[in-house]
Amino acid sequence: MSHTIRRLPDTELEVMQALWASDTPVPRAQLEERLAQTHPMATTTLLTLLSRLSEKGFVRVDKEGRKSLYAPLVTREDYLAAQSRSFIQKLCGGSLSTFASALCDSGLSKEELEELRELLKEGD
Repeated sequence: MSHTIRRLPDTELEVMQALWASDTPVPRAQLEERLAQTHPMATTTLLTLLSRLSEKGFVRVDKEGRKSLYAPLVTREDYLAAQSRSFIQKLCGGSLSTFASALCDSGLSKEELEELRELLKEGD
């Protein structure tokens, strides 16, 4: 993506998680159903969050008659990549060695660290 992907507030991120997990475009009622399992919210709240996400360029709204269908404009991968870069910049001063040291001290198992090492090799 060419523009910077800003960090979303938790409630907006929950809506994006539901969108990313859905076959899109998806109607509001289906999103509401999915969110009810983990983060129930009132219909008006969900509509407000979808409107905000649309204004921020995260969500596309398609009109189908009187119904609105919602689709993500930002992928989960792009969002995660942008937030990872931001995290390393803000908390680790841009230092990958500081970030790696923090990961090693985070309580991850040897197996998890080995899996991460393999994933990083594949990303080359």
